[in-house]
Amino acid sequence: MTHPGPPAPADPRVPAPPASVPPASVPPPASRCPAATPLYGPQLDGDRMPVLYEELRRAHGPVAPVTVAPGIDAWLVLGHRELLRLTREEQDFSHDPRRWSLLREGRVPADSPILPMVGWRPALLFADGQQHRRMRAAVSDALARINGHELRRSVRAAAEQLIASFARRREADLVPHYARKLPMQVITGLLGVDERTGQQLVQAIAGLAAANADSANASKRMGAILLALIEEKRRRPGNDVTSALCAHPAALTDEEVLHNLVVMFTAGNQTTVNWIATTLRILLCDPAFRSSLTGGHLSVDDALDLVLWRFPPTQNFPARYATRDVEFGGQPVRAGDMLILGLAAANQDPEILPADGSPVVGNRSHLAFGAGPHTCPAQDPARLITRTAVDTIRHRLPDMELAVDERDLAWIKSPWSKGLAALPVRFADPQLPPVHSASSQSGEPR
Repeated sequence: MTHPGPPAPADPRVPAPPASVPPASVPPPASRCPAATPLYGPQLDGDRMPVLYEELRRAHGPVAPVTVAPGIDAWLVLGHRELLRLTREEQDFSHDPRRWSLLREGRVPADSPILPMVGWRPALLFADGQQHRRMRAAVSDALARINGHELRRSVRAAAEQLIASFARRREADLVPHYARKLPMQVITGLLGVDERTGQQLVQAIAGLAAANADSANASKRMGAILLALIEEKRRRPGNDVTSALCAHPAALTDEEVLHNLVVMFTAGNQTTVNWIATTLRILLCDPAFRSSLTGGHLSVDDALDLVLWRFPPTQNFPARYATRDVEFGGQPVRAGDMLILGLAAANQDPEILPADGSPVVGNRSHLAFGAGPHTCPAQDPARLITRTAVDTIRHRLPDMELAVDERDLAWIKSPWSKGLAALPVRFADPQLPPVHSASSQSGEPR
């Protein structure tokens, strides 16, 4: 089965749009499945989502009908076994959204908020087989060039600088002042991006992941920034991931480099933000968890893995597309249907959790990074960044505590991520290294 590719973009400096879609004035089609549950809207509270997954599992089994935007049907894969099959069997479940029947039939409005996330790009995330292997080799090799010791030092230095900037206030919101700033500084440095451009990229990424009316504009802004970066690295290569992609023997085009950077930055930044913030939330709100870590019963890596099991930074990941009609998880999946990877739900599948309800420790068979040929290639640097971020702030602010009731914490509303919008804390006795003592007296959160 062949499918038309996307039309050429009018402006070569922005990402190519997905395959043809109807004008924004065309109303979205009604869901073909009256039992489909929305994965969008104000009900997406971070504490509500795990309950929703279990309700879907009880009602539908391991594969449930959902809508990911008004009128946009999909299947949410909740079962651990089913998700492994979904990620491993490319002959039945393709990554290429040009197979998506709703899109090919012109039933997705041009202003649909999910198009920037699921529209086709010439990147490893949207390719199968040899084309995927070619681009993944370039990305994996570029990431393998990262020096772990240097990365750890740079993360610790950036973390301590951020902590010093708010230490004098004896209070901070750890999402905007720490968890959101730290990965941005580190990842943009790895890509060879300056701080100002990095901030613009982060804003564009946030707009893209929000799945709202501005997502398409955010995608264009992000593309323009990255293409300018690629042109610069072609002229003057450096010791960074972008330069490594440009110089790789796979001979990626500028467009391929751009869109693989989009995938790397999108997957790497917000997920690391969520991983840091969620781990800190558990440390602040779960006394047993914090005691086990402080007492040495758990290592920081054990703590990070517990978070990945219980609260993976990416809750739901788009997408696969059925290549043929198939019964899957007890559901009649049709060729061209979209299937969403329910990473958080699959991690809590009762079939794979300990029968006594005890936490999973020392086990990394969770699906927080996906599975199969498309397993996240950046999980090692992401873990190093998160581990260093959590460890540094634990030692520098040993007496920090949550400044509000846990029930009052606000969440980002997104069908894809479970992320905190804020994590306010207070502390009385910051333990700053001597080098930061003077500068911290005038530092303020930015």
